[in-house]
Parts: sequence; structure tokens; C-alpha cells
Amino acid sequence: MEKLIAQIKQGKVWPFSGGIHPPGQKAISTNQAITRLPLPDKLVVPLKQHIGANGKLLVEKGQQVLKGQALTKPVANWSVPIHAPTSGVITDICQMPSAHPSALPELSVIIEPDGQDSWCALAPVTTPSLLSHDQLIDIIHDRGIAGMGGAGFPTYIKANSRKAIEYFIVNAVECEPYITADDMLMREHAEGIIAGIEIMQQLLTPTLTIVGIEDNKPEAIAAMQAAAAHNDKIIIQTVPTIYPSGGEKQLIKLLTNKEVPSGGIPADIGVLVQNVGTLFAVNQAVYEGKPLIERVITVTGNTIHKPGNVWALLGTEIKHLLDCQGFSPVPQQRVVMGGPMMGFTLPTVRIGVVKTTNCILAPDHDELAEPGPEKACIRCSACADACPASLLPQQLQWFAKSKEYDKLKEHNLFDCIECGACAYVCPSEIPLVQYYRVAKVEIKEQQAEQVKAERAKERFELRKQRLEREQEARQNRHKRKPATEKSADEKQKIADALARVKNKPAKDDDKSAVAAAIARAKAKKQNQDATLEPDNSDVALERAARKEQARKYKEQKATSDTPADPDDKKSAVAAAIARAKAKKAAASEGDDGNTNAAPADDKKAAVAAAIARAKAKKAAQTEQAASVENDHSENETVSTTPADDKKAAVAAAIARAKAKKAAQAQQMDTLETDKVESETATTSPADDKKAAVAAAIARAKAKKAAQAANVENVENVENDNSENEAAATARSEAKITEDKPEQTAQDKKKAAVAAAIARAKAKKAAQAEQAASVENDNSESETAATARSEAEIAEDKPEQTAQDKKKAAVAAAIARAKAKKLQQEGSDK
Repeated sequence: MEKLIAQIKQGKVWPFSGGIHPPGQKAISTNQAITRLPLPDKLVVPLKQHIGANGKLLVEKGQQVLKGQALTKPVANWSVPIHAPTSGVITDICQMPSAHPSALPELSVIIEPDGQDSWCALAPVTTPSLLSHDQLIDIIHDRGIAGMGGAGFPTYIKANSRKAIEYFIVNAVECEPYITADDMLMREHAEGIIAGIEIMQQLLTPTLTIVGIEDNKPEAIAAMQAAAAHNDKIIIQTVPTIYPSGGEKQLIKLLTNKEVPSGGIPADIGVLVQNVGTLFAVNQAVYEGKPLIERVITVTGNTIHKPGNVWALLGTEIKHLLDCQGFSPVPQQRVVMGGPMMGFTLPTVRIGVVKTTNCILAPDHDELAEPGPEKACIRCSACADACPASLLPQQLQWFAKSKEYDKLKEHNLFDCIECGACAYVCPSEIPLVQYYRVAKVEIKEQQAEQVKAERAKERFELRKQRLEREQEARQNRHKRKPATEKSADEKQKIADALARVKNKPAKDDDKSAVAAAIARAKAKKQNQDATLEPDNSDVALERAARKEQARKYKEQKATSDTPADPDDKKSAVAAAIARAKAKKAAASEGDDGNTNAAPADDKKAAVAAAIARAKAKKAAQTEQAASVENDHSENETVSTTPADDKKAAVAAAIARAKAKKAAQAQQMDTLETDKVESETATTSPADDKKAAVAAAIARAKAKKAAQAANVENVENVENDNSENEAAATARSEAKITEDKPEQTAQDKKKAAVAAAIARAKAKKAAQAEQAASVENDNSESETAATARSEAEIAEDKPEQTAQDKKKAAVAAAIARAKAKKLQQEGSDK
């Protein structure tokens, strides 16, 4: 590196490949100093005058603005603001032709100057060395400084380079013919340029700064050497006059012998390049606080009577520049923005000056002749010899014509700097550069489409994944979570409750039995609630049995074509009276303590009672079938005589209470005579089976009647509390009996005997009450059918709510308490 620096300081330069020597034509515009134009009638200021995004508008139509006031605000990367070139009124914000070969419309701010040229408030900095790096970058950014050499690259991006810069190169070559803007700027404002260089040195801290100037500008070289004499890190280097030595890569090769890799940038090799016009704008932005609102432009050509360089406000129409310099157009006049090599013909002169405009050329036909018709390539290789980028222009032109974009990329089309050297030397007058420009645009459009397609695909994939996640989340929400932990906790609580019940000292056997039954019922309920899939096999069997019974009943109903005969009702009443008498006789024997009576009498009584019950049931079913056929529904039958049904329900409840009391008394007697009862039970298994069946039927009827009475007497709770409590007592004991699967065979036999005695007393009381109201109520069988119907309806509601079950449990507890009290009173007597 030190050797290279020594060679640079000695003035050594390294040639680059290719290049041409067109006539300079520069002396025409350097005979006078830079002049300032009068204010134009209007300024057309495009929003985009640089590489990058447009800024956001800060003004509106009809607004008064001051000179230097910001018109836009940067909103994205590589975006710099634009400022009002003079004070005036914004007359319009609309689309205007752009400074481009296509002249495509571009959003522009149109300002009508007020002639005052009043500045806005400025913030100059006298000692930039005291400012931080970020503060200087912000000043350059806010003042709208962009590259003025042709590309329009935002200066704050280059000044804030994240890569180490060893060589800072100042491009003062200005190699294209006719253009002398930088030459005159260096002659008149060398101190300002050097001040701008020193600001960049503060930001980049390079090892060496090299100012490259062509040897055909002796006045500029002398002025720059004098201005940079105090800074030993700035070297003014003279380079040979050859086109295009002002190209960025070519100048780096000339001054440092380094080559920028294909597709790379100078910062990749530790080099950064800036134009002298840009550095002068940096100086004004920092030291004077002025934004970039004007620049030096060369106006020249044979049709211009006063060629020279002028200070032109940005947005000044090209027509105003030509008119001020004495423009005399010729037929089919061409006006070129830029030089003859890299410039382009303007479609109209109503286009405003932008930051990258350095020359307006108005030649006549002899000075810049129109190109002739394109001829076939003769393969002379002159274009390849002149190419400064070492490309193959002929092959690139073939690929461009056939639109083989992949091959264009392989042959490094984008390394072409569009200098026009190949077209300048082509004997066939092939506009090679135009082919390359069109191909570049098409390739960029194709790449943009690919980027859009890839982004669309990414959005589609992301949306697809999002929809899948949402669908999965919805499915997971509807899935029932396993309750293993909850069921385990519930089971533990149930086990603790059962343990407390078992360990609690029992004051009475009946009380402990009832508590155990309640605990089992609660445990069963909690296990059913805790498990997701409870074992409902028992319930299913019971439900199947009920359905089978209903089916048989429907078949029986269908076969019965005629309503029941009144004689059947009478026979049913007679059978009921007979059963009552038989039960009364059996009960009286039990009450007198005659436990030594003959077992045969008990059997006969039990058989007679069973026969009587069967006949009564058959008669009731027949009567119910007849009533259903006549009334079309059971509910209508019930609703016809609500008062009679209520009386029957009350009577049934009273009878059940009495039967309960008698059964308890009988049970006490039977406990003392286990042997006799055992013999009675074992003498005839068939009779025992019939007795068990009869007991089950009696319990079911009692439960149904109690439920019917409870439903019908909701409105008369205060008058019928005692009857409802008795019914609840009966239901509770029936439930307890059903919840004792572990009861032994002997206990079942004892319960059967006690149930038979209880049924006898219950039937007796029911017959007595029923006999009094037979004529008014038409038949006992209608009441029984109604009760059974309501009981069946109640049993067919497995979905009974927890609140109804709770009420039933409370009623059962009250009934048990009263039954306990009645039992104690009976034992005391």
C-alpha cells in the first residue's frame, strides 16, 4: 500500500483498456465566466431527481413558499428531499414531462416566482469539525444533496459508508466533449470544492484523497493545487485526455491501478468517488446552510449565440435557458440534454432542469449530423477495441436483438457504462448503445416481475399456513379435553366422604343405611360427571326393559278392539276389596305378635294378594287402554278430572305413610322371628319369587304415585306438606332399596315379607278411600292408570336436571325424618 501511495504521489497513472479521442469542442463555452440567469416565469420541479424513492409532499396548491423551503420529506431509504428554488406561489401539482428520453409524465410542483427571491431561515455551520458524524450526515441528507455527475446517487449514502475507505477520489475529469461546467466551477470556486472535500475526509477518514483532472484543463489544475496546498492528504493528479476517462471504474484504474469487480461497487475495494459539483454543494449545505436548488449548466452549440456556463435554478425550463443564451433554431432542430456521447435528445424544451443536468447542447446539422441507416455488421472489431469495459459489443447486440436475456447477463451487459464509444467507431452506424439500453430496461422489468411473483408466492404460502393454523385451532377448540386429573380428584373426594360416613358412629341402623345410600348415590353421580364416557349399562338395561314393557302395552292396546266392560271395573273393585281383607287379616296377626301362626296361612294370603294385584293391574290396563282410545291422549284424560286425581294422589300418599309405619313395626317383629320367617321363605321358592316380584311392583307403584302426586300438587304445597313428605319418604326408601346391590339373600327375603305386609295395609287404606269415591270418580283403574302413566313419563326423563334431583333428595330426607319419628312413636306404644 505504501508503495502504491508513493507511486501516486509521484504522479504515475495506469491506462485502462479501450477509449477514443473525439474532438473536445470545449473552448466555445470557456471564454466567459459563469453567469446567473434571470428568474423564469415558472419553475417545473420534479419530485424525483435522484436514484431512489420519491419524498412525501409537504405543500399544496396555492401555498406560498420561500426560497430553500422543503417541498418534500424523505420517507424511505435512498430518498432525498427537494426544495423551492425561489420564493413564490405553488400554482399546481401535476404530471409533467420528465427529463428522460421517453419524457414520461412525472409528478412535479409548479411554482410561479414572486420576484422577491426571499430565503427561508438557514442554519449555517462555521466549524464542521465540532459536529459528530451523524450530525453531518443529517445535514447532507436534509439539504437534498445528490450526485451531480450523471447518476444522481444520494450523497448521504456514500458519505455514511460502512466499509473502510482507503482512497477518496474526486472526479474532475469531465471527459465528454462540449461540457465545461466542472472546469469553470473549479476555476471560480476551487476553495469551496476543497472545503467540501475536507468535510468528506472528516466523514470517511481516507488514507489519501486524489483529485483527477484531465491535462486539457490547466487553469482548473492550477486553481485546485493552490486551494489544496494546505492539506497534504489531497493530491491533484493530472490524467491524459481520453474518453471515457471520467467513468468511475476507468478513473479508479487510472489513479490507483485497482479494478472494480464485475457487479461490484468501488467501496468493495476501499475506494469512493465523488463529483466536484457534488462536493461544492456539500460545502454550501454545511457552511452556508443552503439546500441544493441550483447548479452550473453548460449551454452550447452552433445555434447558441452566447455559449457558456450559467447558474440555473432547478426546475428552470430548457426553453428559458436557450432563450437567455441567444438560441436560433434550425429546421428539425435537435436539443440534447447532456453531451454528444451520452446525452439524449429531448422531445420537448418544456422540461425542467434537474440535479443531474450538466449540459444543454443545441447543434446544427453540420455539427452533429443525423446518423445514417443501420447497416450489417462487418465484424471489424472496432467496437470491441474501443470498449473501455472490455466487453464484446457485437455479441451483446446480437443477444439484445434476439432478446436472449440470460446470455446478456452471462456476457456482463450491466458492466456497460453506455459511454457510446462502440457506436462512435462503428462503420456500419449501428446504434449499439440503444440496443443495450432497451435490453437493460427489459431485463430490469423481468427481474421486477420475478420479484413480484416470488413475493406473491411467499404471501400465498404464509396465508395458506395461517389458514391451516386457524383450522387446526378451531378443531382443537371443539375437542373435549381428557379429565383424568379431575376425575382422580373427584374420586379421592368421594373416597374421603365414604370413609367419613363409615367412621361416623351410627346412632341408628336405619340412619346409617340411609347415609350410606346417599353417599353411594352421590359417588355414582360424581363418577358419571367426572368421566367422559360413563358406564351406562345398567341404565340402558332398565331403559330397554321399560321400552319392552311399553311395546307390549301398545300391542295389547292394538289388540283390544272394544273398550273395557263396566263389569270389569266392578270385578277390579271386588278384587281390591278381597285383597284388602286378606292383607288386613295378615296384618292383624302380625300386630298381635302371633309369630307362631302357620306358614301356610301366610302363603295363602300372599298368593291371594298377588292374584288380586294381578287382576287389579289387568283391569287398570284395560281401563287405561279404553280411556286412551276415547280421549286420544293420556294427558287429556288426566286433565278432565284434576280434582279427583288430586284426591287419589293425597289418599295414596297417606296410605303409603301408614304402610311405611306398619312395615317398620312388622320388620321389628320379623327380626325376632328370623327362624320362622326363614322357614316360611324357604318352604316354597316360587312363593318367594312371587313375593319379591310383588314387592318390586308395589315399590314401583308407590314411586309412580308419589311422583304423580308431587307433580299435581305443586300449586297446593302448603295444604299438602304432610302428604308430599310421606311420598318423599316412600321414594327415598325405594331408592335406598334399589341402591343396595350388596344386600344379602336373607335381607331380601325379610324385605319381601315386610313389603307384603306394607302393601296389604297400603291397599287397605287405598281401597277404603277409593271405595268412597268410586261412583264419583268412575273407577279406581283410571286413577291408577293416570298414576302409572305419569310415573312412566317421569321414569322416561333421564335428563332430569340437577336442581330437581336436589329437591327430591331434600324431600326424601324430610320423609325419612318423619318416618323415623313415626317408628319411634309406634315402638313406644
